[in-house]
Amino acid sequence: MNTDIALWKVVINLPESLKKELSNYAEYLREKYPNNPQSTEKMETVKGYGSWADKIIMSDDFDEPLEDLAEYISTMNNE
Repeated sequence: MNTDIALWKVVINLPESLKKELSNYAEYLREKYPNNPQSTEKMETVKGYGSWADKIIMSDDFDEPLEDLAEYISTMNNE
């Protein structure tokens, strides 16, 4: 869903007093972040599930027991 549409759906249901407050806050943000492409890129970046896809590589032996824990594992298996 487009951000503008999602924002509009929220704003349209607000009472007039909150719409005015939201308008003031939007004006504040516009002054704080002038038409600077770098700042808008940072604001539009969405992080979440899958954001690290293809950036982390696990070794093939990831599920293998660690050599450092071999003695501990053998004692646990004997109990």
